[in-house]
Order: sequence, then structure tokens, then C-alpha cells
Amino acid sequence: MTRTVAITGATDGLGRALAVRLAAEDVRLVLHGRDPGKLDRIAADVRAAGAAAPVTVTADLSELAQVARLAGAIADEAGRLDVLVNNAGIGSGEPDGRERRTSRDGHELRFAVNYLATFVLTENLIPLLRASATADHAARVVHVASLGQHPLDFDDLMLERDYSGTRAYGQSKLAQIMHCLDLAGRFAPADLTATCLHPGTYMPTKIVLSEIGFSSDTLDTGVAATRRLAVGPEVEGGTGQFFDRVRPARANDQAYDAAARATLRARSLALAGAHLTG
Repeated sequence: MTRTVAITGATDGLGRALAVRLAAEDVRLVLHGRDPGKLDRIAADVRAAGAAAPVTVTADLSELAQVARLAGAIADEAGRLDVLVNNAGIGSGEPDGRERRTSRDGHELRFAVNYLATFVLTENLIPLLRASATADHAARVVHVASLGQHPLDFDDLMLERDYSGTRAYGQSKLAQIMHCLDLAGRFAPADLTATCLHPGTYMPTKIVLSEIGFSSDTLDTGVAATRRLAVGPEVEGGTGQFFDRVRPARANDQAYDAAARATLRARSLALAGAHLTG
């Protein structure tokens, strides 16, 4: 059976390159972006690679109401979902600014876009993912995280004191990893698996080039590592793992603290509960 794979942030960088790579395989693509024009262009590239026209969906992940609508649109337009790749996000500085900013809901911007949007989208799509699992393939959730992590301060989760973009980014990425481990503990691996990864260091994406000005790893490195977790047969049934590219790695210690993960989940439900459909 052809698997349906959704990729957020599919109009630029890693997400776009992953979509083009998967277009050459036996998958049906669901592609998310903010800009309809860019979505049209990546859809054309996917068709040029010989794949069927992808489902395209738009949303601004800085507003949780739009994230909830995005989940509904994916469910309505795709009908099934075997793999969710949460790739969309913003970095530690430019082009999204180095000073503290807030989302449309009033949350610290990097925490909102990189983590809370991922949380809401994934949680709202879990029923569809689980319903799409087969005897041969569990549903898969992949969070594109980072080696750049910072422990969460639950007394100042929105970083109203001592803000830095690097800390904000690292906190949001560690929160993604904690959510991944939480998902792995909630569902049997034959039903749904959750993995996360650092896809590469300073790949030549818009975020990296705007803030750092140079690249290190290639996009191909990140595409191969992310594709492996999304559809690779060698990781079938694997869950609750963090990878540095293709190598198993250890995240920040807080990720393995069950009490910290429970606190993060409780805070996340409080912050985003109005936008959760389950």
C-alpha cells in the first residue's frame, strides 16, 4: 500500500528537499507551507519528478488556531496519514529576529512555532495516524529537532527574563524531543512510533545562511537522515530515540526525566488545550 507522508515546512530547505526526494518513491505527499505560491512551485517539482500531485495545505504555525485547522485540513483532504514529519521551524536569530518576540497567541515565538505548533498538530492527528497503521507498518511521527538544546525553566517557560535566541531555540528543540519520548511511552510501537533527530549541522538552508552565513553539512545529509526515520525499513518499530543524523545519540538529560516530561505535557495542555480536538 502506498503510504501517505505529510511534511511541514515543505517549501524551503530540508522540507523541500525531502519532498523532492520522496517524490521519486512510492509515497503520496501532503505538503505544508505558509506561502501558496511557494507551495504551487514545490507541487510542480513533485509532479516533475514523476509523482502524483501532492495535497497542499497552508497555515501560519505562529497561530495555534491555524495549526488546529491545518490538522483538520490534512485529515479531510488526505483521508489517511502514515507518516508525519514535523520539520517546520524557526532558528535562533535572523530572518526571524534576535530579540524576544511573541506569537499571535502571546507565547514566546520560538517555543510557539517550533514546539507548541508541533504539539498541537501531532496530537490532533494521532487518531488519523493510528487509524492508518497496518499490520506491516506502524504510523510514524518524526520531529526534526537539533543538537542545540537548552533545559526548560518551568518558572520562566516564555523566557521573559534573560532572553537569548539561542536559549529560546534550544529550549524549543528540547521540548520537541521530550514530546517525542512522551509519545513513545504512550503508544505501542506496533501502533505508532515516534523518533527525532538532528538532521545535520549548518545545512545550507535559509535559516542557516541568514544567521550563520556559511554551511557545513549538505542538504543531502539531512534528507537521507530524515527520510530514514520517515520511511526507511531499517527503523520499522523503533521508537523513543534521538539521532544525530543516522547515529543514535543522547539528548539533554532533562529529556529523560519523567517528571519534567509530565510537567511539560501539563503545561502544554494548559497553553494549547483550546486547540486540541482529542
